[in-house]
Amino acid sequence: MIYYIAIFFISMVPLIELRGAIPFSQGWNLNPIASYIICTIGNMIPVPIIFLFARRFLEWGKDKNLIGKICTFFLTKGSSAGKKLQAKAGRGLFVALMLFVAIPLPGTGAWTGTLGASLIDMKFKDTTLAVMCGVLIAGVIMMLASIGVFDGLSALFAK
Repeated sequence: MIYYIAIFFISMVPLIELRGAIPFSQGWNLNPIASYIICTIGNMIPVPIIFLFARRFLEWGKDKNLIGKICTFFLTKGSSAGKKLQAKAGRGLFVALMLFVAIPLPGTGAWTGTLGASLIDMKFKDTTLAVMCGVLIAGVIMMLASIGVFDGLSALFAK
């Protein structure tokens, strides 16, 4: 039980998210389906909080002594990246956000995707749905990698 609680909280951590929690779950020999569900829920819990409050915090903090530079950095980079994504995606912004979150690489998860969507004023419902779809896809990719499916496929095709 303690390992399920651990992967739940690991999946909430920025940059690690379920991309790190799922390999932990399989290292601890937990049930893959239960782990997938728990990690997905844990990864999605911060999304509404990030969407509703991160932008406000960054805008508030940009003028403060200790945190001003980092807040300004995130506002500038997030807005710039969001506008580039929006320009390239056009009407396909939902799909672009979903695919951005789905790619299981550091910096492309739910936290970053949600913050970027909030900075370009994407609707809450669209953001949440796109991020959830991306998290579900990333979870499948990470679970398949963690249980060795990709190793088996590469061995099969190497012959």
